[in-house]
Amino acid sequence: MSHAHADLAYVAAVLGALACFPVLLGGNRVILVGLGLLLAAEVWMAFALVPGNDLKLLVTSPTRAVALVGAGLVVLGIAFLFNRHPGAAPVALLVAAPFRIGVSLGSQHASLLLPLYGVLAAAGLALAWRLFRNGPARRIPRSLAVPSAVLIFLYALSLLWAKDVKAGSIELAAFLFPFLALVAVVVHEPARSWLPKALAFVLIGEAVAFSAFGLWEEVTGHIYFSGKLEVSNIYTSFFRTNSLFSDPNIYGRHLALALSVLVVLMWQRRRLLALTAALIAFIWIGLYYSYSQSSLVALFIVVVGITLVLAGRRTRRMVAICALTLALVGAGIAAVGGQGHSLRRLTSGRSHLASITFDVFADHPLVGVGVGSQPLAARNKSASNASAKKDTSHTTPLTVAAELGILGIAAYLAWLAGAYVTLRRAWKRDPTIGLSLAAVFAVLLVHSLAYSGFFEDPITWGSLALAAACLPPAARAE
Repeated sequence: MSHAHADLAYVAAVLGALACFPVLLGGNRVILVGLGLLLAAEVWMAFALVPGNDLKLLVTSPTRAVALVGAGLVVLGIAFLFNRHPGAAPVALLVAAPFRIGVSLGSQHASLLLPLYGVLAAAGLALAWRLFRNGPARRIPRSLAVPSAVLIFLYALSLLWAKDVKAGSIELAAFLFPFLALVAVVVHEPARSWLPKALAFVLIGEAVAFSAFGLWEEVTGHIYFSGKLEVSNIYTSFFRTNSLFSDPNIYGRHLALALSVLVVLMWQRRRLLALTAALIAFIWIGLYYSYSQSSLVALFIVVVGITLVLAGRRTRRMVAICALTLALVGAGIAAVGGQGHSLRRLTSGRSHLASITFDVFADHPLVGVGVGSQPLAARNKSASNASAKKDTSHTTPLTVAAELGILGIAAYLAWLAGAYVTLRRAWKRDPTIGLSLAAVFAVLLVHSLAYSGFFEDPITWGSLALAAACLPPAARAE
């Protein structure tokens, strides 16, 4: 990134940082100011990331210009529908959340959450219109709003000292800034009694569709959306599926999310036992053929946790004994099978990544190397010739430590504490909804200990926003 473009990125980062507290803590007019700052940050960041010659293609190419105008009209149309049908925005956001679309503009190529961005832009316009015309906005619980604002604020400012300004700019523009708006949109959406059922239907329905496509890949022996995985399958004794995703681990994560909700429903809605059991069996088969160890471990831990929370004393005791036995047997099998192999090979390189990432933190303990810069810093540290992507840490706490230092660790732990308090309050208010949201968040949290993409998953932020929206006004003020 050139010096001039880096300066634009710094300005955008400061604007985004200034937007954090108004968006999450302000009243209706203050939120509008925060959303305006956030929009300005995104525009400035676009100018920083995309070269001028490539931006000109948007207006000099008739096809792209027409497509851009058409996309704008579609967003306006969806915003109108959201105003006419309150409660629809979170459902549409969840429908769009899993899908990435590859785009090219001149020399720029990226795989972006374009459907989500379009829906989020429409929902943001609808929110701005409601805030402008209606009374005071809801208040996000301070236990969640303050640590969330502090965490994103710190991430945004860390671009000023980031080792990799381009990667950090992408992290902010494509994930953290949009998801800041997503939290505001979901929390301030008018409450509707049918919304939780609609969200569960979408999450489970998408998982069924993803699993069906993954099983089709298994039957046909053909991978459709990942050339790398197709090549990898040639050299392995098993065939991994990835469904509509580029990575089997992301595919597995989405299936694990739906399975965790189904387990909660199986316990809480006994009349749906046959249906939930059938859905669990079908989706789990799809998860099995993804061979995503991180997803399977996350699901195992969360399902055990759900059972320990909801089951009777005798069942809890049996589940705890069985879980401990399975864990010990699994560790024993891994130890026996791993004899003669290095730890790096047994963990598919994750132990090496963790070690290098910790070394990056040790070299920059106070404020880290800046947002998005851990891969580049790890590559430089290990003197590797591999791409920066291959040096990406697969352990979110270590990534936070490397990129934000001790300050980041404190902000991350405070954010997790706020998430716990919010989810617990939602659970007390409605056990089924609250525990389902807690299960979803827990799957993502556990999965993030062995795979990247925790803060980059919109469902992470959406689950907390929904939990906050479930709370009564008195609880939100705390």
